[in-house]
This record gives sequence, C-alpha cells and structure tokens, in this order.
Amino acid sequence: MSRYNFVKTEKKWQQKWQDLNCFTVENNPDKPKYYVLEMFPYPSGRIHIGHVRNYTMGDVVARFKKAQGFDVLHPMGWDAFGLPAENAAIENNVHPAKWTKENITVMKQEFHTLGLSLDWSREFATCDPDYYAFEQAMFLDFVENKLAYRKESWVNWDPVENTVLANEQVIDGKGWRSGADVEKRLLNQWFLKITDYAEDLLHGITTLDRWPEKVRTMQANWINKSVGAKVFFDIVGREDTIEVFTTRPETLFGASFCGIAANHPIAVELAKTNPDIADFAKECNALGTSEETIEKAEKKGIDTGLRIKHPFDERWELPVYVANFVLMDYGTGAVFACPAHDQRDLDFARKYDLPVTPVVLPKDTDEKNHTIGTEAYTGDGTLFNSDFLNGLSITDARHTVIDRLSQTKKGEKTITYRLRDWGVSRQRYWGCPVPMIHCDDCGIVPVPKADLPVTLPDDVTFDKPGNPLDHHPTWKHTTCPKCDKNATRETDTFDTFFESSWYFARFIDANNSKNPFDKDLANKWLGVDQYIGGIEHAVLHLLYSRFFTRALKKCGYLNIEEPFTGLFTQGMVCHETYQDKNGKWLFPAHVEKTGDTAVHVDTGEPVTVGRSIKMSKSKKNVVDPQMIVSTYGADSARLFMLSDTPPEKDMEWTTTGVEGSWKYINKLWRMTYDATESCESPLYGTPEPDLNGDALKVWKTTHKTIHFVTDALENLHFNTAVAKIRELTNALNDLKENDSGAIWVRHNTLGVIAKLINPMIPHTAEEMWEMLGNNTPLVLESWPIANPHMLTDDTVTLPIQINGKMRGTIELSKSLSKDEITDLVMQQDFVLRHLDGKDPRKIIIVPGKIANIVL
Repeated sequence: MSRYNFVKTEKKWQQKWQDLNCFTVENNPDKPKYYVLEMFPYPSGRIHIGHVRNYTMGDVVARFKKAQGFDVLHPMGWDAFGLPAENAAIENNVHPAKWTKENITVMKQEFHTLGLSLDWSREFATCDPDYYAFEQAMFLDFVENKLAYRKESWVNWDPVENTVLANEQVIDGKGWRSGADVEKRLLNQWFLKITDYAEDLLHGITTLDRWPEKVRTMQANWINKSVGAKVFFDIVGREDTIEVFTTRPETLFGASFCGIAANHPIAVELAKTNPDIADFAKECNALGTSEETIEKAEKKGIDTGLRIKHPFDERWELPVYVANFVLMDYGTGAVFACPAHDQRDLDFARKYDLPVTPVVLPKDTDEKNHTIGTEAYTGDGTLFNSDFLNGLSITDARHTVIDRLSQTKKGEKTITYRLRDWGVSRQRYWGCPVPMIHCDDCGIVPVPKADLPVTLPDDVTFDKPGNPLDHHPTWKHTTCPKCDKNATRETDTFDTFFESSWYFARFIDANNSKNPFDKDLANKWLGVDQYIGGIEHAVLHLLYSRFFTRALKKCGYLNIEEPFTGLFTQGMVCHETYQDKNGKWLFPAHVEKTGDTAVHVDTGEPVTVGRSIKMSKSKKNVVDPQMIVSTYGADSARLFMLSDTPPEKDMEWTTTGVEGSWKYINKLWRMTYDATESCESPLYGTPEPDLNGDALKVWKTTHKTIHFVTDALENLHFNTAVAKIRELTNALNDLKENDSGAIWVRHNTLGVIAKLINPMIPHTAEEMWEMLGNNTPLVLESWPIANPHMLTDDTVTLPIQINGKMRGTIELSKSLSKDEITDLVMQQDFVLRHLDGKDPRKIIIVPGKIANIVL
C-alpha cells in the first residue's frame, strides 16, 4: 500500500467510536471529572475554518484528559436564537425555526467529519421549548429575588436591527452585529441586577488564575470601580439640588460650570418648555454612546439658565449646561467641571468663554506664572487657589475635601462603577419570550410556572416593521392569572446572551425533564475545567455568565460562583485577500499564484493580492473546511491547525501548510506499514530487550518526548507538542540498524507516537495502533508515562578546541576521569589531523564542559 487511504480510514474509525459509544459520559464516581467545553456555535449553515481551529483544540484537550484517566465531559449544542435567523426569514421567506433546524443538520454532519470526541447524547438547541422553559422559570425566580425588574429608561437602539442593545453590545458607538450608529431611546425594559454583584465580580477576577491576563483586565476595566465623592449643589431659586459624582473632589475650587446629560431629569423637565434644549437633547441622543465617539466629538452644550451654589461658598454661583459629553449612565448623569485639569472641560470652557482656574500646581513651578493654555494639566502637584486646601498634596486634599463635605452635609464619600444593569429586553420574534403578563387591574404579573413554557407562535409574518409578536393577531392576548380578566403578554424576548449565560450547566444534566439540572451534579461538574473561545466575548458572554451563575446560586440552583475555572482564547485564522481589476473580491479557489504574481484561474487576468486578515465572507478570503477534508482528510486539517502557530496567536492559512501536514501523516503511515509488514508477530508492548547504541538513544528520546509532550498539552502548547513528536519521528526514521533491539524500538516508539499524537490526528493514530497489532481501540488506552531513568543522559557531548578554536565534538560517558577523557580526545582523527605530528604544550580538560588543546 503506497498511500494512506484517509477516506476509508476516517469513516471506519468514526463509525467504531460511535458503535462503542466512546464519548458518552456516565458520571463515573471512581474517576476524577474533567469538563472541557468550546463556546457553542450559532447554526449559521456551514462550519468555517475558525470552527475547525476552535473545536480541534477542545478535542485535543478532551482526548488527552480521557487518556489520563479522567471522566471527561465534552458536549455540543447550538446557540440557536438570534437575529440572523429572523433576517433570513425576511430575505428568503422561510420560517426561522425551519432555517435553524436545517442548518443544525448540515453543521452536525460537518462536525462528524472532523472526528470530534463529542457527547452528542447531551445535544440541545437553545430554541427548544424544553430548554427555554427552564430559562423562563429562572427569570421568574430572579424577579422574586429582586434580581430582575422593569423600568422606563434610556436605552441603546440599533436602527438597523430595530432592537435594544446592552452597553456591552455597543462597540465604538455602533451595533455589535449591524455596525449601525446606535441611538438613545426611552423605553420600558426588563433588566437584570448585575450591579448588585459589581464588587463581587471584580474581586472574583483575582481568583481566575487560569484565565488570560488580557481578559481579566478587560473585565476589570469594564466594571471600572471608581472611588470619589458625591457633591450636592443647591440650585439657586429652587428647593432641589444637583447631585454630582466626581473622582477629583480636591479640584472643587477650580469649578467653572456644571454639566448635565441630555437625559438628566432636570434637562428633561426643562425641555418641555424650552424648544432649544429639546432640540439639543435630540442631537445628543443621536451622537452615539461610546467613549471614543464622545471624546472625538466637538464639545457642545446649551445654557439652561439655572445656577448652582458652590458647596464651600454660597456666594459663588456656577452656570448649569446640558452638555453632549456627559452621559446619564455613568455616575449621576451630572459633573462639575474643572477646566484647568480635565481636557473635555477645558475644550468646553474655551468654546463658551468660561473661567479656567488652575488649582493643582506642578512641582518646581511658580504659582504667579502658572497658566493653562490649550492643554489641561492632569499631573501631580500641590493645591493652590483652593482656600483651606492650599499646600496639600492631591491625596491629602482629597481626604480633607471629603471630610468637609460630610461634615457640612454637602456630600459624601462614594464608590461607583461603570457597570450598568443588563438590559435583557429585545424587540424581535426569534428569542425566548419574557414570561410576564400585563393586566390593567393587577399590573405586571408573572406567568405561573405550571403554564411554562410560553412558546413562540409559528404563524408569524415579517411583512411589517417592528416586532412580529407585537402585531400578531392573537398570540399576545391572554387572561390575567390573578383576576382572570383580559390581559396581554409581554412581547419582548430575551437577549440571546440570556441563553448562553447558563447553557454550560444544562449540558451537565441535559436530559432532565423536571429541572434544568441536578444541583449535586452541577456542584460536581462546575466550573468548566477548560473553556475555549474568542476573546471578543470578554465583556459580553463571559461577564454575563459569571453574573448569571451567582444569581443561580442566590436562587438555590447550585453552590458555585465561577462558571469557568480555566479559560483559553484562541487566535483567529487569517488569509490574504484577492481582488480583480474591478476591485471585486475573489475567493482563494478562484486565484492561481506563482511566486509573487497571481491571476484569475478562469480569465488569466492579473489579481491584486492584499494583506492577510481574519477570514470573512465579505472579503471572500475564506476556505471551505469540507473541501480541505475531502482533499486531504480531517486529520490533515486538524494537524495544520495545531502545528504552525501558538494557539493563542492569529494563524495564517496556507495550502502549503496543510499539504505539509498531509505529507507528514503519510510518512507516519509508511513507517508503520513498513515496520509491521516485515515483522512476523507484534512487538509493541513486549518486554524491553537490552538496548545499546542508536537504538538506546532513540528509546531515550522517546521517553523524553513523552515527558515534554505531556507538559506541553497540560499547558495547551499544541504547536510545540506537535514539533516534538515530529522530532521523535525523524529520530526514529534515522535509526537504520535492523537488529532485534532496533526492531523492538521501532515498533514500540511507533506505538508511543500513536498515543502521543492521538489527540491531534485520532484517525491516523488509531490505524497505526491497529497495524501494530493492538486489538483495543486507542481511544480506550491510557496515556504513556515516561520512565524517569530514561530522562537523564549517561553521556555528554564535549566540545574540543585547538588554540581556542572549535574543531569538533565527542560524546563521552559522564563517569570518565580527566585522564580518560584526555586519552579519548587525543585519539580523535580531527585532533590528530590538526596536530600534524606536533606535541601539544598544554591540554585543558573541564569535564562536561570543554577540552582545549594548546599548541
């Protein structure tokens, strides 16, 4: 047999694994548990190369831990709700449920071809009523425990997707999916009280030592704890006050004006009778919501005509402006401005000719000559122009101001967070219905748990703008559970991150029809030992899941708080881009490259080659995984994904790379075939004979490789593990002796290679293992253990210098004396050749280090 038949082999072993039910978990109490999970996919229709990389990494971990004796849970399901299905329904006149189920069927088959060790007995889709019934019950428990509530608030509105977005779903002022500029709207929405756990979530980050530092930093920055003061400014001529939160209370004597958000209650009140303020508020709401957008926008405002009193001097009055750089969802929605020491305040003050009074004096600066130009001073220094604070450091002045504010009842020390409560209402059809009912007499009433799930109607239309549930003729009409009068259902559905915030717990007990999961099983299996997915979810899915787990604990579902003990964020798969002469994007399959030139395969016209970027459908720089699998086999695709690049880095997809993996697999196949073809009986696992020479050297290398690869896989260093196995393969291939010891080493090292590389290329490894005479499938075998005696060398390579120049090396036993080393050195041909009959003046021997001959 000259070539490895991957088509036949991969189908063969996939069927055997299925027949043996190899990957179904039975909660074996005699084994330690290990839960490995990749972020479950959205059923978009086809798997892409990014899926292949992500799920191959998870499969390597699952197979490795299974071989180490763990009871491994490695499940799969589908994150099936969401706008893409709804958009497909509109574009293709197909029901979202039908579109979703068909896509799941296709993608599941494609996952099968990759040979993934998944427990399909736990499969579910989040759009299954059996799944979201429990989710609705959880929400009712959240309401009962005051973790969920409804209020009218200003929300982020995506004008393209016609739905609300959470703050975390607004990226640089644009919708995270649509890319549309986000607007502000006032709506009644359901919220989850994530802010109750702000401090706990922040502290919990310190316990996640198996998370990437970058992700932990991103979460801490998003929660963003700020210690400062609330200051109460009395409004001139009114009985109320404006409450301001500031992290710089020591700069109060540099105050120039007060800025309030366009949606601040006072601004809303004034807008009712002031058209100019009303128009300016509309302009602010269309500006966007990101910090970057606010920073780049021109600082603008409108004078409300109100004045406030300075807390330390009632004679000192400050104007109140509605300002476009003040946001209602941070602090109190109002700021006092100290232009000398804040750039936004300074830009605003210069525009409206407001006072700029510096109050922090830089070191070694004369206060008489210190002025502020176009740049605010934000550095360290001492206070001046500040009454009782003069001469104090910033830190001391801050403490003094807060104490004085507290004493005079004009303020108080305060801690605030950037984190805002999670708005979970979405105005769309394809999502989990919010299980609440609106009654004119009883108010908002929960759906009784006995009536769950509240399912979606099948007969919806998408011919009108807005939420199909809202204009459905019958679905929303019901009766009140309390008074039995006519009532209406809540027509909002949950944010899809609601489903993905607890799915990992459902996998633990996915076939439980009475509860979302058994509490004892959840406490046993959670947190997930190794979670794998993209860093783009650092402050979306990952933060929400951490909160959700804490909320479930409060409601009595489980006892743990952190859902994911270990987290790994893989890099993206990239490919260069191609454009024809008209600028039209081309698929790689339509381009033929020769050296630095590229032409269209059909027309022969020149093609412009662009830089390598993340694969995307819009740029067409995508490679179809099924084409790779059908051409080179699943193992070749898997091996290339693991070989060339550290898994946390972006990788470049190349045809030559996958071809190289295919060639290596064929090399392994040929070496195993040749070794077993010429052998009358299997030698793998037979007693070790006396070994010496090159055979002993290779056998030692085998054990060193076991030790290295085990450590590499423990630390998810997949590429270095593959590289080390390749080195062992080359060392074995170079073993030319054919005595009994060499033959034994050849068979047993091939068996070790099969075990070591089994997590990466399981089909090939299984076939190698069977060819070596083993009857039990490799998937059921244990991980090899290195012999510690084989990890140390009895010999050392000694460099030999002549007159200080390296001339060669010699391998010596570590036990030799200096005299014995000298005798062997002087017998070497290259030494005698350089001596040319001369006697050395001196021979310097440093055992284990170097030999130097001085002529």
